[in-house]
Amino acid sequence: MNQHSSTRVENPHGFTHTGPGNIYVNVGAQLQHSDKPAFRRVAEDQLRWLRRVLVAPVDMGKARSTLSDTGTVILDGSPGSGRTSAARVLLREYHRDSGVFHELLPGEEDELSLHDPALVETGDQLLLNLSAADSRQWSAVRAGLLALRKAVHERHAHLVVVMPHGGVVDPDLQYYRVKIERPPGLNVLRRHLRVHGIPYEQYIQPDVTVTEFRPDERPMREIADFADLIRRARETARPDEGFAQWCAAAKRARNDRRKEVATLTAGLREAPQRALLIAVSMLHGAHADVVHRAAQLLLSTLDSPSEGLPLIQHKDLAERLAEIEAATGPDGHIQFAELDYDSAVRAHFWDHMPDLRFHLGTWAARVVDLNDPQLVPAVRDDLVARMADQYLRTRRGDGLASLAERWSSEAASRARLEAAVHILTCALNDPAHGREFRERIYQWCAYRHIKGEFAQVLVQLCADVLASSHPDQALLRLYYLARRERDTTRAVQALCDLAARSRRLRRRLLDRLARSDLSPPDLEIFLRVCDPVPLTDASNTTRSLVEENGVQRSLTTCWHAVLTRMPQAAWHPHTERWLHWAADDTGHRGELLLDVLVHSAERCDNRRGAVFAMLYASAREAERTAPGGPARSAKATELLLRKISVAQGLGQATPPASAKESQP
Repeated sequence: MNQHSSTRVENPHGFTHTGPGNIYVNVGAQLQHSDKPAFRRVAEDQLRWLRRVLVAPVDMGKARSTLSDTGTVILDGSPGSGRTSAARVLLREYHRDSGVFHELLPGEEDELSLHDPALVETGDQLLLNLSAADSRQWSAVRAGLLALRKAVHERHAHLVVVMPHGGVVDPDLQYYRVKIERPPGLNVLRRHLRVHGIPYEQYIQPDVTVTEFRPDERPMREIADFADLIRRARETARPDEGFAQWCAAAKRARNDRRKEVATLTAGLREAPQRALLIAVSMLHGAHADVVHRAAQLLLSTLDSPSEGLPLIQHKDLAERLAEIEAATGPDGHIQFAELDYDSAVRAHFWDHMPDLRFHLGTWAARVVDLNDPQLVPAVRDDLVARMADQYLRTRRGDGLASLAERWSSEAASRARLEAAVHILTCALNDPAHGREFRERIYQWCAYRHIKGEFAQVLVQLCADVLASSHPDQALLRLYYLARRERDTTRAVQALCDLAARSRRLRRRLLDRLARSDLSPPDLEIFLRVCDPVPLTDASNTTRSLVEENGVQRSLTTCWHAVLTRMPQAAWHPHTERWLHWAADDTGHRGELLLDVLVHSAERCDNRRGAVFAMLYASAREAERTAPGGPARSAKATELLLRKISVAQGLGQATPPASAKESQP
């Protein structure tokens, strides 16, 4: 049987959550070898899992038809009824290439107001989860829902609101409210068991443990956790054990084992015994070689004296494991005799030996750096996730944040950087700590002095984790990192990749740049994101970005700064790109690009003539490299010259009729 109790999916394109258990992020390749981080929306694997295990709540069909007909549905239901999972599955059905998933966070810093039309773009899937909101928060959000719903309708987007149970809905929004009710708990448990691979003939039989569990009275999360315990019990069971024994083991795992672990620990007075107990609990399911080396590393980290006996007189590993009620399986992997006993051991040492906590962080970093063929990525990830769990369980976010920084020091290995990303990912995805860590990341990116390799950890975290559900927050944090970036372009590249995924995000980045002090880093960022192709793209929408007045103002402000503060050699390749595209786009959008350049130069006051001259010279230079040939580009140059003449009060914006007729 597989001794590893969690599930890992190798997927370089997104973080994965395969149901209850840990979340693993495959980030190593990007951290060291790629300047173009992979993009993530909400993890596709997680949504696929939800679709597989979700037993449709009562009136799920009504919610689906309401969303289909109106673009909006407000889900009501009792806590534990599966409202949030249903909301995500409903939005997944409207996943399109033209929009992004965006979980709205009203009230958080740098989040747009629900009244702001810039919050929604064509094809977006918006989730507003207010299931835990109080009456004051719900009342504040309700005031903006009508405006938000209007923007969603106009842009052919989709919005699912999960309202607090018992909250009041305004009369104008009652039509969109659908109250769902939880499905039968036993059906939910059986669906999870089926997806976990438990044979139908096993779980369909009545079982006293399942009956005592009372699934109809449990929240969906507890049912999912119990099903996962049954899965894990099956994986570690003897061949002669069946469903009843798996369920009994799962039931025992749910018991409070604090006294049991305390008694065991009190009987282990020697440092090597306790080091092995901790190592097994933190690396539960790992190969014996890894656990043995980790236990030795822990003793070394704590400066514990050696046994002082000849090596041949030391207790062998089997004897030492028996002392802590663990054993090695046929495949060489170590587990405790009882299911989930490892979590009780971890909690005991964390709670009752607090002076160990700092040293455990140091030890974990040394373990992930081990060069051992048995230390596979899943084992490293499990170790990091278990460290995160202790910090988060005891509400010690400061300690977790400090640990991530320590792991990202100047001499940090690739494995440690991966561990830093993973432990912060665990914090971001924790319901009780997600908001706190989004704010921490903001402070790091915008204000804190970043040491060592921590900047690239933050880039990866924003680009591959935060952007999957909170792209606006990721955009702002990457922008701050890009402004402070030196000797690398990782943050700038990640920022450009994010902006390329959505017209709305590109619009917001241009607006942010135009409202900045337009320092040299800002200008470099602008030149990276002002590609004329997406600016003039009108597919899947009624008008392109360059046709929007707000975008034109942002472009003009930024180009004005570029033309007046940067040498011509720096901006010529970018004006050349604009001029080539203007020549290829014979419609009004190409002409709008020229208007932006001319209006930008026109604002140069005393240097206006010189800037116009440089712009015209750049256009003449661009004719020689035009993809469509010099003749077509020359027409764009001629049009640019006429617009410059008009700006200087020397001519008309369009050629006279005779000139038009003479053109081929």
